[in-house]
Amino acid sequence: DFTHKKQTGGSGQYARIIGTMGPHPEGIFHFENRIRGGNVPREYVSSVKKGFKQCMEKGLLIGAPVDGLEVVLLDGGHHAVDSSDMAFQTAARNCFREYYNNGKPEVLEPLMMVSLEGPSEFQGNMVGTLLKRRGILKGTLDEEGYVRIDAEVPLAEMFGYATTLRSATQGKAEFTMEFNRYAPAPRGVQEDLIASYRNELELKS
Repeated sequence: DFTHKKQTGGSGQYARIIGTMGPHPEGIFHFENRIRGGNVPREYVSSVKKGFKQCMEKGLLIGAPVDGLEVVLLDGGHHAVDSSDMAFQTAARNCFREYYNNGKPEVLEPLMMVSLEGPSEFQGNMVGTLLKRRGILKGTLDEEGYVRIDAEVPLAEMFGYATTLRSATQGKAEFTMEFNRYAPAPRGVQEDLIASYRNELELKS
């Protein structure tokens, strides 16, 4: 239940929204209007949706986009004079800021699916290069002296990997990678990123 109310010299701003907000498991933005009756006129329902969707562009933890938000609008209130498109957009944005941390947000990092191919004699070295970069092995295939190794590795750990792999296999192995999914970053990494973002905001203020 959130009310945006602002009174200035002329007409003011008034918007009240009631509903639920939380993370969406599929990483998308989902908005559902369950209002019955005219407590919030139809044109302002779209304003609420727009306000929440704008918030996904820049999260509060580290300023990165928000991955997955579900909003259900249950009820609300408006004023014949002071309510407007802008008032309801502002109400949605301020509501997001007010209750964002209640959803226990986490910093996510991109995980890449990495595939290595090289001579079987270097299999141990190849696996070692992945494990040192927080890689999780997903499968291996050994055929006629050549091995293929699939692993999930955080993108942040892949910088400079080509040089590492070349050194570990005498230049005889190669790799490809593609985006796989997002997952929570290690707690220490999250804390460092959050602290860095807060320092950045303080310097700007």
